[in-house]
Amino acid sequence: MKYPTRKKATLLLQDGTIFEGFSIGKEGTSGGEICFNTGMTGYQEIYTDPSYFGQIIVNTTSHIGNYGALDTEVESDAPTINGLVVNEFSGIYSRTSATEGLQEFLEKHNTVGIAGVDTRKIVRHIRTKGAMNAIISSELEDKELQAELDKIPSMESLELSTKVTTKEIYDLGEDNDGYKVAVLDLGIKKSILKNLIERNCQCRVFPAKTSFAEMEKWNPDGYFISNGPGDPAVMDYAANTVKEILDKDKPLFGICMGSQILALAVGIPTYKMHHGHRGLNHPVKNLNSGFSEVTSQNHGFAVEMEALKNSEVAELTHIDLNHNTVEGLRLKNKPAFAVQYHPESSPGPNDSKYLFDDFIQLIKDNK
Repeated sequence: MKYPTRKKATLLLQDGTIFEGFSIGKEGTSGGEICFNTGMTGYQEIYTDPSYFGQIIVNTTSHIGNYGALDTEVESDAPTINGLVVNEFSGIYSRTSATEGLQEFLEKHNTVGIAGVDTRKIVRHIRTKGAMNAIISSELEDKELQAELDKIPSMESLELSTKVTTKEIYDLGEDNDGYKVAVLDLGIKKSILKNLIERNCQCRVFPAKTSFAEMEKWNPDGYFISNGPGDPAVMDYAANTVKEILDKDKPLFGICMGSQILALAVGIPTYKMHHGHRGLNHPVKNLNSGFSEVTSQNHGFAVEMEALKNSEVAELTHIDLNHNTVEGLRLKNKPAFAVQYHPESSPGPNDSKYLFDDFIQLIKDNK
């Protein structure tokens, strides 16, 4: 356990706004699209979620690092974020089960960050101006920093799932009398796979660009389309794969990016949001049950509401109660549904885990 060295660090936003603080994690320079997460806990799961690849995360919670880091609280093998912005950073931790401090965890995985800045001001700025590119550095002067920032591509029209997907096919779960689920990995979280395995699923996880024909050789009972980073509108390869799954009337469940890809596969467009939804306390209404759910969310793109409402093949199932955006859809004549939010939580509330049970029931009904 230790406090980070207080070397000066700078955060430069695309519109020229500058914040000065001190370096945390690895000293160096890193940039990406800046966005914020409102969750009060679960920072380690957030940093290791592959959906955040290419992004700098601002934690709105004032104190970060005070419960350390634990080997089991990860959603991938290492942090996938491009940078971290916090207010108060703790170099010591109180949780006895933690395996190391957050500073050591970030250093070990070469994650660049800045602390000692007014995160409330930064969040208000993003909410007003919208998500934009930014860069953090503890080594470059302002002019050099601007030159490096100018090199960072826009998240719009950026394909990133192939950067984080598995390189090789792998299996999880027991080979038994349960359900065989083919998983298209666009940047999947470990907790999603855990939820499927807990429901007696044997999962075979395939790289993002695997063809339907290749997955179908395994003769799965159903297909799962995962979360992931980047702009879904440029992922024709995934949308075309989903079209083939639907043509064969195979049961399909998608989460987050998977929801957007399902929409694109049936001709419903997506768009880049002003600043996205990222946190653990977003209220969503299930239009079928009439009940509300407190949900975990992480997305900067969404399905177009009017196009979905006018669709002849799909219908709205869940809606965001804060912003009236699409949070779930299903097909009218195919065994396929998806949600924009994260029912697996990790971190977040467990209100929506019933969706995994719905998927199993869909498989049973079609097996």
